[in-house]
Amino acid sequence: MSYQALYRTFRPQTLSELVRQEHIVKILVNQIETDRVGHAYLFCGPRGTGKTSTAKIFARAINCEHPVNGSPCGKCPSCKALADPSNLDVTEIDAASNNGVNEMRDLREKVQYPPVAVRYKVYIIDEVHMLSDSAFNALLKTLEEPPRHAVFILATTEPQKLPATILSRCMRFDFKLIPQKDLEEHIKNVLKKIGKEYEDAAVAAIARAGAGSVRDSLSVADMCVSYSRGKLTYEDVNEVLGSADFYEVAKLGEAVLSENASDALTETERVLASGKGVGVLTKDILNFINQCSIAKSCKNANGILNLPEEMFAEIMRIAEKADGRKILRCAEIFSGIEADLRYSVSPRIVFETALVKACMPETDRDVLTLSRRLDILEGKLKSGQFTARQAAPAETGAAFAETGAAPAAGHAVPVLEEAPFEEPPFDEPPPPVADFSAPKRSEEKVNALDPAKRKGAFGYFMRSLRSGSKNGVLFTMCQDLEPSFEGDKFILTASSEVIYRSLNRQEHYKCVQDALERIGITDFEIRQQGAKTDRLEEDIARLKRDFSGADIREK
Repeated sequence: MSYQALYRTFRPQTLSELVRQEHIVKILVNQIETDRVGHAYLFCGPRGTGKTSTAKIFARAINCEHPVNGSPCGKCPSCKALADPSNLDVTEIDAASNNGVNEMRDLREKVQYPPVAVRYKVYIIDEVHMLSDSAFNALLKTLEEPPRHAVFILATTEPQKLPATILSRCMRFDFKLIPQKDLEEHIKNVLKKIGKEYEDAAVAAIARAGAGSVRDSLSVADMCVSYSRGKLTYEDVNEVLGSADFYEVAKLGEAVLSENASDALTETERVLASGKGVGVLTKDILNFINQCSIAKSCKNANGILNLPEEMFAEIMRIAEKADGRKILRCAEIFSGIEADLRYSVSPRIVFETALVKACMPETDRDVLTLSRRLDILEGKLKSGQFTARQAAPAETGAAFAETGAAPAAGHAVPVLEEAPFEEPPFDEPPPPVADFSAPKRSEEKVNALDPAKRKGAFGYFMRSLRSGSKNGVLFTMCQDLEPSFEGDKFILTASSEVIYRSLNRQEHYKCVQDALERIGITDFEIRQQGAKTDRLEEDIARLKRDFSGADIREK
């Protein structure tokens, strides 16, 4: 007899042999024991998690005359009849190659005929999402109201591609990925049954490569068993998978996280020179960084990673020295180049560029990197590593020469310079922000007798108001005032009655008065445009008195 792959040899024959799908097994067992079998089932989930195997077991179990714990007994006439490959009562259809409307029409015609040797006629349609729209339409009515002797079991890895009309007519069961610990136990049982010795680290590596899939794990184990003549070791698994040695990857990861570009490039050269591919190395370093992230964040990290003690100790040592944000940024960088490597003609250059980028955060413009650099500067400011001093005239001129501006007369420019670091006392507060601020300019004074100063009086007033008052609404209202002088009195005319009334409120009037006093104006008045004043009344009365014969009207 020809050799049979491990995943076929050790395919589950009963529901109890399924690996970690208890939520599905319990429902199916209860339906079989209570004889409440549905007419349409949908098994969906990742590849290699037992969908097709469950469908075959369930098809035999619902036809078994004496089921044992919901599983077929394998001894009754029905079980023996279904064990015959020529039996047509259980039909498995591959929808990937039979996805046309004609195949579904043929199925619809054949489903009317009763089973030959058993109770139910079962149709298992694998990869059902591959059916065409016309095929789905042809299957729809039959799936909704099939004959009493027909049961449909649909299996797919992509349930989102199925029409809602199909989904609503099926009992849906979602298969989940298998935890690594259960995969390891299953692989160990298989290796024991075939008489193969193994190391625990080798089995753990095989389970990690399977990524939650029983079939993928057994396929990798099949290759490893063929590769190793003696005891299956961790090194044998790495050779089969083409992965770099764990400690080589750990050394490279430590160089990246410690921002040592020279050591990182040297270690990359050593790994690639041994024949490992760039894509495999990218996957390995990304997996290592993810392990460091888990070790850094979780208290039960070893329970999650399930690594040998010496490997976990190495990861923990590197993770404790690394910054959490650095680990996160490295994970983003290396995960971002996976797609680039597929289409690049120079994958090594892409990988080494990402390597240098991860080792040199000063060249990165990422938000996390910038925040880290900002933290360093804030730490230096708080610890007193920067001190403020007055710049020399030569330094002041050089500083303003770069911007093309000139400092105001008498304005001193503070310069920050780095001082030798001294550990500050624990209870000493950080230096006040005022120590790093430029001194304020004195307010300009208005000379009422100087016409040039009068012209700029309103500008001085607005500047004084902005520096002295924190009321933005008041500042906005004053921007629309019309300034003028009547003798030595400073007149502010408002174009709106609302603004006029608001400025004459006690709190606003006081702010305006303080701002004017700071620039040397004590005599002022706020008026409304078009409103009568006492002086205007006097002028009108004088005109009427001097020109009593004229017709003088107020408008």
